[in-house]
Amino acid sequence: MNRSLHRSRELTTSLALTPILFLVILLGCSVFLFGADSSYGANQIALVLATCVAALVGRRTGINWRSAQEGIVQGIGLGLGPVLILLAVGMLIGTWILCGTVPTMIYYGVKVLNPSIFYAASAAICAIVAISIGSSWTVAGTLGIGLMGIAGSFELSPAITAGAIVSGAYFGDKLSPMSDTTNLAAASTGVDLFLHIRHMLWTTVPAFLTALVLFAFLGSSDAPAPQEIEALQLALAERFNLGPHLLLPLLLMLGLVYKRFPAFPSIVVSALTGALFALLFQSDVVVDLAGGSGDTGYFFALLKGVWISLFDGYTSSSGDTFLDELLSKGGMSSMLNTVWLIICALGFGGVLERTGILAHLLRLTVRGVKTAGSLITTTVLTCIGTNVLAADQFIAIALPGRMYRDEYPGLGLSRLNLSRTLEDSATLTSALIPWNTCGAYMSATLGVATFSYAPFAFFNLFCPVIAIIYGFTHFALKPLEEEPEPVPAPVSAG
Repeated sequence: MNRSLHRSRELTTSLALTPILFLVILLGCSVFLFGADSSYGANQIALVLATCVAALVGRRTGINWRSAQEGIVQGIGLGLGPVLILLAVGMLIGTWILCGTVPTMIYYGVKVLNPSIFYAASAAICAIVAISIGSSWTVAGTLGIGLMGIAGSFELSPAITAGAIVSGAYFGDKLSPMSDTTNLAAASTGVDLFLHIRHMLWTTVPAFLTALVLFAFLGSSDAPAPQEIEALQLALAERFNLGPHLLLPLLLMLGLVYKRFPAFPSIVVSALTGALFALLFQSDVVVDLAGGSGDTGYFFALLKGVWISLFDGYTSSSGDTFLDELLSKGGMSSMLNTVWLIICALGFGGVLERTGILAHLLRLTVRGVKTAGSLITTTVLTCIGTNVLAADQFIAIALPGRMYRDEYPGLGLSRLNLSRTLEDSATLTSALIPWNTCGAYMSATLGVATFSYAPFAFFNLFCPVIAIIYGFTHFALKPLEEEPEPVPAPVSAG
């Protein structure tokens, strides 16, 4: 214990800030030199080098390389669950395109959804489904894929569409009692889960309604000509055997998650169901993906085509440039760059935690906090900073939750205000940071760079601002009073 305290005293603020400033400079150079392509390797190098600098700082404070390496490995270990889910989603996208599930969603979607309300409708649909299953990741990896395809057929903005999907998915995830982050925020602050959800309505509902208005305003009135829609539907129908039955893999996926099955096996089962449907209903497409049956025979060509869709996704070769670009997606290999980014980011977060740098920087934030407004603002900034540095929303909820747990009662405020602020900031901004597990997942799944959709993820942007405004105006802040013991609730995976 004494040795630990001695190390903590030796870690100065200037030393703690060294790896942070080093990372900021490198990331700035990365974006300047490589632009939108910076996340395809340049940012990873910046994170690895910053990790080495943080380890050197740890050595200055008495922490040897073995201990620092253990912190890196432990940090990366936190992301192995999301990495498995990410790889499984790559499989799912590949087989769902191959079996016709995604083409069917596009085929019927362009009939039902109007471009003028498409963005708002996408956000609302994703919100409803996310509330029912409690998983923003699942919504993005299922409905999100189809909605992105429909947006492409309407020639609508991929960035705005992704922002609408993320907004809706996180709105539903935030208010669902089955959500892992919602349960974690309540548990880490010691408040009742359903009181926590009810208190979140004060910030969540106004933010989402404002987002819907903006999405409606951004809706396009320039709809494609009917003949263009018909041409797209005809091209899809010529390539695939379409029908409502091909939506069964989607319904299976949503049903498994709703029934509380773990996310990874649920996605794998749904991906394999897509593979089975491909064999049953799209055998010619499967053989074509395998390059024909001349060398291997028909049976092995079917096996090869399905196998390719699982590891390398579906590649459309219809000759229609737009359709080929729309449908050539998926496979585990499509997620490997994102996995690389997540591993590098979590390794950096792990060494910051092991060396005490993260705890030192968090302690600095509570100095001078004397009002509700400054406390909530500090909480918001702490959560965002932790999301940036630790690259994981669960750390960004749990650490500030423990850190500020006694600060709110000290100012006469209920911990419900803390749990709500954790969700308003830590949960929602995680999807806006490219190297955070959530931002990396959304970017890889939806096919849009995080910085491209982030300005249009209105709900995620508005909630932290509303939380700060409430803090300074004392609006919808619950005072300290006798509160019931928290009720344990199951935690959703994914």
